[in-house]
Amino acid sequence: MKKIIRIIIIFLLCIFIAGIIYLKKVPCIFHKLTNLYCPGCGITRMIEALINLNVYQAIRYNPLVFILLILGVIYIIVCIFKKSFIKISTNKLVMLVGVIFLFWILRNIPLFSFLAPTDI
Repeated sequence: MKKIIRIIIIFLLCIFIAGIIYLKKVPCIFHKLTNLYCPGCGITRMIEALINLNVYQAIRYNPLVFILLILGVIYIIVCIFKKSFIKISTNKLVMLVGVIFLFWILRNIPLFSFLAPTDI
């Protein structure tokens, strides 16, 4: 039961932090310095779009983080029902880091400009 309460507290803290980011409109320092998009560029606008229930626009801002957010919610729900944390193997974590790195590279190539954070 304590683990479930911890998960809920962490989830609520994430929502609180997202709300603070939403109000502050935090700019991406990496993008300002290099004019390249980092894997996290567009997260603030994505959260804002989700708060406004504009799912398609949220996906356009940062599709990878949007998918990871959905997977994170599913993980939390499964953990609550199983009443324990599910162990994630090191191989899966390494693969996730590889996907994030690949996303970072691709969203800065003109051919894959649809991965860059854009307004519809």
